[in-house]
Amino acid sequence: MPRPENYFPELKNDTFLRAARGEEIEHIPVWCMRQAGRYLSEFRELRAGKDFFETCRSPEACCELTLQPLRRFPFDAAIIFSDILVVPQAMGMEVQMSPGKGPTFPEPLKEPEDLQRLKTKVDVSSELDYVFKAITLTRHRIEGKVPLIGFTGAPWTLMSYMIEGGGSTTHSKAKRWLYRYPEASHKFLSQLTDVIVEYLLGQVKAGAQALQVFESHTGCLGPVEFKEFSLPYLRDIARRVKDKIKESGLDNVPMIVFAKDGHYGLEDLSESGYEVVGLDWTIDPRSARIRTGGKVSLQGNMDPCALYSTKERISEIVKRMLEGFGTKGYIANLGHGLYPDMDPENVGAFVEAVHTHSRQLLNCK
Repeated sequence: MPRPENYFPELKNDTFLRAARGEEIEHIPVWCMRQAGRYLSEFRELRAGKDFFETCRSPEACCELTLQPLRRFPFDAAIIFSDILVVPQAMGMEVQMSPGKGPTFPEPLKEPEDLQRLKTKVDVSSELDYVFKAITLTRHRIEGKVPLIGFTGAPWTLMSYMIEGGGSTTHSKAKRWLYRYPEASHKFLSQLTDVIVEYLLGQVKAGAQALQVFESHTGCLGPVEFKEFSLPYLRDIARRVKDKIKESGLDNVPMIVFAKDGHYGLEDLSESGYEVVGLDWTIDPRSARIRTGGKVSLQGNMDPCALYSTKERISEIVKRMLEGFGTKGYIANLGHGLYPDMDPENVGAFVEAVHTHSRQLLNCK
C-alpha cells in the first residue's frame, strides 16, 4: 500500500531534493555513501556478534543504523541501511557475508543452464518486505529531519557478483558470459531488471524520497560492452520506475545513477533518464560539467582517502571541489563509500567544510 506524504512527518530540510532537481538552494547539500558504517563506534557496537544479513532483515536495526550518523553530523540526506545483494537472495541465491572476505555466494552461477536455479517470478513485496518496513519505520523516526534515499545494485553489477561468487578484481568469469553467451547474458540482465524495477517502486511506496542505482562494476567494462550490457538496463530502470510511480499516483522522486569508474560513459549517463549522475574521484568536476552539458545535477566526488588528511587540508580540498562543480545542481559526496578505519571527526570536518564554503560561494553570487 503506497504511503502518501502526509502519512509521514513534514520534511524540514529539502535542500538535497532541490539540488537534485537543479533548483535554488541556500547551501550545497552533502551526504556520504556508507555514512552508516563501521567507522562509527555505535555502529560496530550494534552489529557486534550479529550476522550481517540477519541485521539487514531487521527493520528496527536498519532504522537505528540509518539514523546513527544523523545524530553525529548535519548530513542533508540519509540512505537506508541495507545491501545490494538482498536482490540475489530474493531471487533464490544464498549469499553469506564472511568476516574479512566480504560477500560470498557458496554456489555461484557458472553456465547459462544455472539460470534455471533462479526464481522465475519473484514476489518482491513478500521477499523484500523487510526493506520496505525499514524504510517506513525510518521515515517516521527521522521526523522529517532530512530526506531518505532508497537504493539498489544495477543489473550488471548484480550479475557479476552472482557469477563471480563474490568480489573480483578482473570480473573475468562474468565477462566470459558477455562474450561467450551474449543472449543468455541479456536474458539474465532483463530478469534482474524486472526485479529491480519492482524493488525500487516498493521502496518509493514505503516512503523513499529519492533512489540511487549503484553500477559498481562499470570500470571492468569497455565502452562497447557498457553500451550493450549496462546502459540499456540503466535506462530501462529509470523509465519504468518513473512510469510506475506515475501510474501509482505517487509523486516523482529524483533518481541518481552512480556508475563507478564509468568516466567513458558520462555523456550517455547524462541522457539515461536520471536526474542526478554520481561521480567517482577520477573525474575532474569542471570537465564533468562540460561533458554533461547542464542536462543533469551532479553528485560527488572527493576521494574518500582525502579524509585521512588533516581538517585544514580537507577544507582546502572541499573548497576546490565546490568551485569546480559550482553551486547549481550539485550534491556533495565522496567518490565512493566511507572506509571502516576513517576518523569520524574528519567526516564531520568534511560536512562542515561543504556547508561553510558553499554558503560563502552562494553569498558571493
